[in-house]
Amino acid sequence: MKKVFDIFLALLLLPIFLLPMAIITVLIKATSKGPVLYWSYRIGKNNAVYRMPKFRSMQIDTPVVATHLLETPESHLSPVGGFLRASSLDELPQFFSVLKGDMSFVGPRPALYNQYDLIDLRTKQGIDQLLPGITGWAQINGRDEISIAEKVELDASYLQHQSFWFDIKILYKTFLKVVKHTGVSH
Repeated sequence: MKKVFDIFLALLLLPIFLLPMAIITVLIKATSKGPVLYWSYRIGKNNAVYRMPKFRSMQIDTPVVATHLLETPESHLSPVGGFLRASSLDELPQFFSVLKGDMSFVGPRPALYNQYDLIDLRTKQGIDQLLPGITGWAQINGRDEISIAEKVELDASYLQHQSFWFDIKILYKTFLKVVKHTGVSH
């Protein structure tokens, strides 16, 4: 049921977001050097590594680490990067990862391939058995503002309580957070 819902929702939303995606493409190309998409190596279901697309919000010479590990993350942003991150529009290309089956709309946010502490904690809790999500329980309960241990605790809670209606609740709360721009680091 979850996979069918994911595909249905992706196919429903993609036509709505095609024009904004085209505009974002032009803005990125017009304001910075480098590709429009950034392909990030992420950890998926069963700890398999896959490539996740995002609209590029950072300069091309930015170190490949989690944003919170950068000394001054704002200094690495592209001219439109802050806006893309604050609005979560940098995540739109992940709809294609949902269609491909690498991601779900709701699940734990995929770890970077080199976030060994997060990967290890999730594996110990069985969270690695879930498809990663564009949004998740940890995303709406702190996102960039909570520790890795807290994220894993929230991901474990999602694993134990996952259901169609819980996913709907998470999607609704995500929509509210995106509209209000809360819990996002620039």
